[in-house]
Formats: sequence, structure tokens, C-alpha cells
Amino acid sequence: MGTLGSLRRRAVATAAAVGALALVVGCGGSDDSATGGGKKDGKVTITMGMYGVMGIKETGLLEQYEKENPNVDIKAEIAGDEQTYYTALQTRLAAGKGLKDIQGIEIGRAKEITETQADKFADFSKVEGTDHFLPWKESQITTKDGKVLGLGTDIGPMAVCYRKDYFEKAGLPTDREEVAKLWAGDWSKYVEVGRTFKKGFKGGDVAYMDAASGLFNAMVYGYPEQYYDENGKLIYNTNPAVKEAWNLAADAAEDGLTAKLRQFQPGWDPGLANGTFATAVCPAWMLSHISEKAGDANKGKWDVAKAPKGANWGGSFLGVVEQSPVKEEAKKLVAWLTAPEQQAHIFKEIGNIPSSRTALDSPEVKDAKSEYFSGAPIGQIFGAAAQEIPDKQVLGRKDGTIKDTFSQGLALIEQGDATRDEAWKTTGERIEKAVG
Repeated sequence: MGTLGSLRRRAVATAAAVGALALVVGCGGSDDSATGGGKKDGKVTITMGMYGVMGIKETGLLEQYEKENPNVDIKAEIAGDEQTYYTALQTRLAAGKGLKDIQGIEIGRAKEITETQADKFADFSKVEGTDHFLPWKESQITTKDGKVLGLGTDIGPMAVCYRKDYFEKAGLPTDREEVAKLWAGDWSKYVEVGRTFKKGFKGGDVAYMDAASGLFNAMVYGYPEQYYDENGKLIYNTNPAVKEAWNLAADAAEDGLTAKLRQFQPGWDPGLANGTFATAVCPAWMLSHISEKAGDANKGKWDVAKAPKGANWGGSFLGVVEQSPVKEEAKKLVAWLTAPEQQAHIFKEIGNIPSSRTALDSPEVKDAKSEYFSGAPIGQIFGAAAQEIPDKQVLGRKDGTIKDTFSQGLALIEQGDATRDEAWKTTGERIEKAVG
């Protein structure tokens, strides 16, 4: 039976990368003049452009592939900040030079890539052995005419991370299954539990949840459509799912249930270390960050419970540039890196939930537990959550920007700087300006 005691070894993506729902890895230098690889003297060189953390390098997969394929040399370059990485990628795509053979694509950029850069990326639709992905994952990187511009790495099914010791002090159940029953099927029940927590908690100044924006994201990402419809039209201001999430998150903010600490923004990490909040809506990849920042002093105090409803926050892809001189070899490498066996290996080592249906069903994933999170069966919890995510996830060109803008709007309410109606108006104005 696997454990995830190694979670804390995992580096964490920057705030920009996480806010954009991404986790990808690489290694190597930062030669901006470098282009794709090539073939020389029977040796194939494949270059990779990445950002954030995916586990490919940390878990030894690149070295393993080179060992199994002695004629292949892989040179992977990593950028810590996804926003910087993507800006550079856009510039290089426009110039047609400086590109790596394999480029990471973050979920919040997938729609823009499929709509505006489809001719720049190779098609994976006819690559053998790539029919094991969750249907909604592959659809995110598929063009209207059926081109598949990359293969999926991880996904971000949701759960709720909570402090057992704080729940006990508030007179609430601490067993993860009993906790999950408190809010089963309805996010409003999660907020109601927060009101009970606030009334009953004895033992200092502790908020129920970290931020209203975490709740908002979890609710919105549980629906097939969020900010855009299938035709690319902005619908954030008319979509009932968005308004429902906004109002419930605003309720939590107005009722003083949050610590006013936006995830991955300044203050959140110290909040974890100092135990200033009792719950956080957490995609699978967030567990390593919590365990690292909350530290050894809080090991065994945290646990993981099933979320009220399924949702996905995060995930990335690996694409191959059409002009790559080693396009076929690069596609073969991407197929191998994202195969069920490799996805299960990465999960076992660092906790990234696979986007492969086959990997999700493997013992390495299904039986995995987290030592830090009180032995929580996170393979079962997040694996089940992945199956609840809607089969279709409609993405838009500026999803990441809009998500961040909503988070900023909810922070206005939390800080007492605006009413919910004023904050909604301000958020709408900022979105319209940002998306042009």
C-alpha cells in the first residue's frame, strides 16, 4: 500500500503558476537563443520548455527514458513563474524561433492555444496508446476540427483539508467520513458548518476557512461552463453557477468565517504555519504545499475529507511544436511521460493526481495514503473526486485572468472595502478591461 510521506519533498509552483492552475517541471539552463533539438551521429536531442513543478525530473523519469533509449538526450529547461513562461512562449510562437521541441501548456492557456496557435503544435489524435485519458481532459486541448495539441499530465480534483484538533475544539466530528457527511452534496452546508465552528470554537483566534475565493473556485469549477460558453462568449455575468458561487462566498466573507488569506498570496503560508484557519478547499496538488508550509509541528493535525461536490482546479499538458526537427521522437517521449505507468509513479512519489483513467484505477494510486494528513486515503478520495468532474469542461481564453479578478473582488468584501454588490460591479469592470 503506497504512502505519500514524500509529499513534502515536492517543490511548489509560484503563485502565478498555481493561480493559473498549473504544475509542470524541467531542468537545465536558460539559454533564450536555444531552439529545438536535432539528430547528430545517431544521437537524438530533445529539448523541453517547462514551468513550475510536475515531478518528471524529481522522480527520475527523464533519466529513466534516456537509460531505456540510449540514443536520446533530453535537455529540459524550467521557469519558476508560469506567467513569465507563457509570455515568452507567446513571443517565440509569434517569431517562429526560440521554441523547444516540447512545451508545457497550462490549463488556463489551453483554449487560447487551441483557438489561435493550433497550426504551431503537432497533432496527437492518431498517436497509438493515448486513449487512456479522462474524456474531459483530452477535450480541453482538442481543436474544433479534432486536432489534439498535447497530452495531459496531472489534474486537480477537489477535497477539503481540515484541522482535526480545531474541529474537536469546536465540538465538531473529527473522523473524515463523519466530517464529509456534514456538508455532503451542498457547498452551502460547508458554510453552515463554518457558522457552527465559529460559535463553538474555544481556543484562540482561528477562522473557519482561509479565503472566500477558495470556496468560490471550488463551486465554479464544478460546472461544465464557468466564464465562457462553447462559442467563446463571456457569460460570467449571466451564468447562474458564477452568481451562486459569488453569493455563497460573499456570505462566508460577511459572516466573518474567513481568515482573509487568498491562497498562494502573501500571508497564506504564515497562516498555515501559525494555524490561523481550520479548513481550506484543496486540489490534490495543494497537499504538498500545505504539508511543507504548515511544517512538522502540524503533522497529523491535518486530515482530508471529501468535498461537497466534484470539481477540478488545475492541470497541464505537454505539446510538441510542429516545426520541431525531432517531432516524432518528441511525440514518443510525451506519450511515454504521460502514460499510465509514469503518471502513477509521479503520484506515488509527490501526489499529483493522474489525468489517465487507467492510472487512477491502478493500486499505486487507489491504495495511496498521506502520512502527513493523518493517513488519509487520498488515492481513494481524489480518485473518486476525479470521476465526479463533469465530462465537459468549457474553457475560455482568459479564464486565469477572470479567476484572479473574482478572487480580488471577494477580497474587497472580506476586508470591508466594499459591499457584495459594489464588489461585483468593480469585478465586472475589471474583467471587461482585462479581456478587452
